[in-house]
Amino acid sequence: MSDSATTSTVDDDVLIHYTKYPNRWSRIREILREPMAEFFGVMILIIFGAGVDCQVVLSANTSVAPSAKGDYLSISFGWAIGTALGVWFSGGVSGGHINPAVTLAMATFRDFPWRKVPAYIFAQVMGGLCGAGVVYANYFHAIDIYEGGRGIRTVPGTASLFSTYALDYMTSVSCFFDEFVGTAVLLMVVCAFTDSNNGPPPAGLVPLALFITILGIGAALGMQTAYAINPARDLGPRLFTAMAGYGKEVFTYRSQYWLWCPIIAPIVGALIGTLLYDAFIFTGSESLLNRPNAAARAHRERAQNSERQKPIAGAGPDMC
Repeated sequence: MSDSATTSTVDDDVLIHYTKYPNRWSRIREILREPMAEFFGVMILIIFGAGVDCQVVLSANTSVAPSAKGDYLSISFGWAIGTALGVWFSGGVSGGHINPAVTLAMATFRDFPWRKVPAYIFAQVMGGLCGAGVVYANYFHAIDIYEGGRGIRTVPGTASLFSTYALDYMTSVSCFFDEFVGTAVLLMVVCAFTDSNNGPPPAGLVPLALFITILGIGAALGMQTAYAINPARDLGPRLFTAMAGYGKEVFTYRSQYWLWCPIIAPIVGALIGTLLYDAFIFTGSESLLNRPNAAARAHRERAQNSERQKPIAGAGPDMC
């Protein structure tokens, strides 16, 4: 390597070290970095989650594959892996929410800036939409065979490979409760993972802890509503299926099921789960429930004033 090339490399390294924005793209990236981390985090989640749904269900048709490629356990593992990898990808940049319910809970109870909430949620939903598009493109021909013809797309047939639809015997209240409980449990556990006073996992292992959590929720609570527990995981793919030929039925199914079960129920569950954790376990000052009241603030001000009025040790009239 020539001396001039070496000097140029050293100069570039020094410039990057001392300059936050070494070029124009770096300024743009700074604005997009957190939302795009959420976008790709959800996209990864859906590629693994919807991907395993497609592989397990479509391969059960002998016209698609000679033998089944997985079962319900495979689905539970696929969604757990997708969640862990999505959080691992985005955690160091955006906090790894990859879930609008988590974002809203963190804004309400953990001082997450409300000004960031719209961009986070939009990025999460778009990540779900694009992730579903990738999976759909990958399994396009298998879906044709499974549905019985090229371009045939039906909600009872394959729409549930991408977004969630409850079992027929479930009532509206039961559907809401199922998603509410699953998301409340998820947020209580997330709060425990991120609580420095409650034995959090070692640095970098929160995704592994989430893998265990999602695997458990899928194994215990996943059968009846397909455990959306994440509005972006359902709404993004649902928007895609509406555009991909499944039609408006994806939204009219069971009197707007898409709104109150996989969107409203997880948000309410997330808020209640975080509220319960903060009410009985969490002691951090950032929680809404741990803000000092008027008496505590007055006591702190008196203590601060008293501290200021104490004479400085060694100070006296003869000090220079």
